[in-house]
Amino acid sequence: MNENYEKAIILEPLLDGENHAEKIEEIESLLLATSCEHFLTVTQKIREINPSTFFGTGKLDELKEVIEQNEVNLVVFDGELSPSQVNNISDRLDVKVITRTTLILDIFAQHALSPEGKILVELAQLKYLYPRLQGKGIKLSRLGGGIGTRGPGETKLETDRRHIKTRIKYLERNIKEIEKRRKMQQNRRERNGVKTVCLVGYTNTGKSTLLNLLCNSDVLAKDQLFATLDPTARKTVFNGHPLIIMDTVGFVKNLPPDLIEAFKSTLECAVYADLILNVCDISANFEMQIETTKMTLADLGATSEIITVANKCDKIKDFEDIPKNFTLISAKNNLGIEELKNVICEKLFQDVIKGSITLDYSKKYNLTKIKSVCQSIELSYNDDGTTIKYLVEEKNYQKLMEYFNEIKSGE
Repeated sequence: MNENYEKAIILEPLLDGENHAEKIEEIESLLLATSCEHFLTVTQKIREINPSTFFGTGKLDELKEVIEQNEVNLVVFDGELSPSQVNNISDRLDVKVITRTTLILDIFAQHALSPEGKILVELAQLKYLYPRLQGKGIKLSRLGGGIGTRGPGETKLETDRRHIKTRIKYLERNIKEIEKRRKMQQNRRERNGVKTVCLVGYTNTGKSTLLNLLCNSDVLAKDQLFATLDPTARKTVFNGHPLIIMDTVGFVKNLPPDLIEAFKSTLECAVYADLILNVCDISANFEMQIETTKMTLADLGATSEIITVANKCDKIKDFEDIPKNFTLISAKNNLGIEELKNVICEKLFQDVIKGSITLDYSKKYNLTKIKSVCQSIELSYNDDGTTIKYLVEEKNYQKLMEYFNEIKSGE
């Protein structure tokens, strides 16, 4: 058997107060987003947690037989375990054991394409691994290859705690530089008066497909969890109004705090956006998706107005229970997109005045002053002079007229 080939069993604890069907569906979807084979999902009703192995010894012995008979070499626990619990279960089953967080980190590692994305993934991996080195000895070579070891951080798994700590500090300095560059870009957009719209939401709800429709772009869009990891920004024009639309990494329920912290710089566009589109899958548990996204946005400190966009409306027949304030679309079938564009324009440009003025060529004008108060300007040259088409917020309109009067009077 190829040493990198992995055949996995999902170990699903059934705890009171949880939606078990929903949890199982999500962890299976997460595993499908990796390169290993999903062999079986094993569930167990948990009445009392075993502090050593979480599950009872009888269930683990039963699972070990299945593992040995079917050459399974990976167990994915849907939840969090302490380092000692991971070691104890792994020793009992004689197979590699990982948690839900490790699985998510592995997916992130596979989908990080940009240098920035790779830095963020490595930082998240090392922060998660660092406190778990205790009890395993200094080295992690026993993990081998496959899930939980790939990505930019995999060569660092053989280093000691001191080296990993130094590496974390180095990566954190790089993240601060990235944040500075993003802040400069945001300040430039604000100076230029360009409005920004940020797409956020649960993973695999169709954000990238929607971005492609709104901006006529070709961003990767796949029916897979975390298909998009690196943030993407595209310019577009709605009803004559220029704006920038940004796509972000999708959220999942109970996203580990270290992951939120590590990817905060990529999600800051939601904090500074003029408008946020919370995209949900209306054919699934959209209440949970919306609430998860709102909680994550609150953790980030985002306060911009939010529009709830209910995607995949072509998959449902009964619209009676859907809130009236939802904007219904089907990005896949291009339904409701024009209505969504109109909603965005109403929110962002209701106080914007559009106009034009032609100035004689003999009159000099200060273009810098005009740009300073306008959202956008467009110049064209004709026989009568220079025509300036402008978009200006109502609060700046009077100032713009004063500049034009100065130009006309030759001052």
